[in-house]
Amino acid sequence: MAMNRDRLLRWFPFLAWPRPDRALLINEASAGITVALMVIPQGVAYAALAGMPLVTGIYAALFPALIAVLFSSSARLSVGPTALTSLLVGASLAPMAVPGSREWVALAVWLTLLSGGMQLLLGIARFGWLLRLVNSPVLMGFTQGAAVLITLSQLPALLGFTGRAYAQLLDGPPPDYLAIAFGLGGMAMLWIGKRIAPRFPTTMALVAVSAALSFAVGYALKGGAVIGALPSGLPSFYWPGGLSTGELGTLLLPAFLITLVSFLETASSAKVDNARAGKLWNENQDLIGQGLGKIASGLSGSFPTSSSFSRSAITLYAGAKTQWATLFSVVVVAASLLWAMPLLFHVPQAVLASVVVTATLGLMKPRAFVALWRISRIEAAIALGTFALTIATAPSIYWGVLGGLLAALAHYMYRHLHPRIIEVGLHPDGSLRDRQLWRLPPLAPNLYALRMDAELDFASASTLEHAVTAALAERPGLTDVCLFAHPINRVDLTGAEVFGNIRRLLESQGVRLHVSGLKLPAEQVLERAGLLKAGALFFSYRTDAEALAALRAPADVNPEPALAGS
Repeated sequence: MAMNRDRLLRWFPFLAWPRPDRALLINEASAGITVALMVIPQGVAYAALAGMPLVTGIYAALFPALIAVLFSSSARLSVGPTALTSLLVGASLAPMAVPGSREWVALAVWLTLLSGGMQLLLGIARFGWLLRLVNSPVLMGFTQGAAVLITLSQLPALLGFTGRAYAQLLDGPPPDYLAIAFGLGGMAMLWIGKRIAPRFPTTMALVAVSAALSFAVGYALKGGAVIGALPSGLPSFYWPGGLSTGELGTLLLPAFLITLVSFLETASSAKVDNARAGKLWNENQDLIGQGLGKIASGLSGSFPTSSSFSRSAITLYAGAKTQWATLFSVVVVAASLLWAMPLLFHVPQAVLASVVVTATLGLMKPRAFVALWRISRIEAAIALGTFALTIATAPSIYWGVLGGLLAALAHYMYRHLHPRIIEVGLHPDGSLRDRQLWRLPPLAPNLYALRMDAELDFASASTLEHAVTAALAERPGLTDVCLFAHPINRVDLTGAEVFGNIRRLLESQGVRLHVSGLKLPAEQVLERAGLLKAGALFFSYRTDAEALAALRAPADVNPEPALAGS
């Protein structure tokens, strides 16, 4: 019965939700309403960033949030539109269709469905670990590069040039000074609100105040750029129609990148949420929930959703304890779609730009590059390269992540192809350390004692063989070689073959081979290969202390040969 219950909860995690009481419902309602009042204006702003009809940004905060919270393991994630995924949609579809057109919407929905399907399959197959291939420097470089691009894309609207490209800024009429006032004033209000009252729904307050001011001065009647009429009502089922083979091939790479970025956005929030709850993060279940949420978004005619770190932080800060807070947020969003859409008519588009820019400015952290440079110059170079490539390849910004990923993997392989191999000596504190670095005497006369801090596999094995061969060539009087093997966690077929080559080479020259501290997984592989058989010139020790005692014993006392399976 217990096994069946665990299996049921894996597929339907909402069955484990706590039963609410009056106090809990009041608390969750307060937190949920706070988040809803933040996500509605953000959704409209992010829809504009994605090139989608503005109302679809609110659609992305309805059914996707509901489905994601029902099937995710993390209780307090705020799922909906985010700046990064919206930018990726706009950048990916720019060469394929006209923003806002029927073709654009259909392609955006296919992008959403493909990304959601990828996340769902990865979660069901428990392959969440695959998405960890993107390390922190790559993500940092891409995020900050994307933040710069998002900010640049919003500057025309923010500075009174709504609807005009950069090349057109010097042509045509002068800037709209009211738009500038709305945009910069909106940024100031958001900045002050975040620092003085972070729990207060400053974004919604900004939208309400700006709409009232815009109506009072007749901004729309004067030709000002406002949101305009948005359709009321809940989203209906949407199917994007067929997709050609060429279009599918073009969308697969951006869909994978959205999957990757969305998962990393989710991870940043989910780790905090689960740590505060004292639980282990179930990444695969969150992949399932997020994937189903994206599919729900696509079938609502909207664009890809993700977990918003800022809104999730507000959820936690507002005191939410369970998933019920998200349900209250969904109810508020649904009520807004039914009855509040006319209230958004007079909101200036410059205010939407201020919402987006304020959110993305928080992603720009130049000091992070400086801090990374102090820790690792190579990884800092990867982060800077990803940043530069992301900006240089716009609008095809996914090449920034792919280039950074390839650089990170190349660095990873380089380190494995060049493992750290040192000759060890006995430090005064009793530990074995780098003899050259610490200027230590040899452990024993005519002994080459080495340690490789890596796995013995196809990548590192040739380096170990080269080190032993070089020692034989440089030290004609060498009588003993000792491999301190404790750092070696794994041996593959190539590693076993090279270990056999080393043993045969040493035996052919009458040099004794000592091996100390082999771990069981490595020992089992070498045993099955028949490379630990007893021999007159082969010795094996369980601990380094045993090896040191044998190696430093008087010359007339010979160690006992290793036994097979020792």
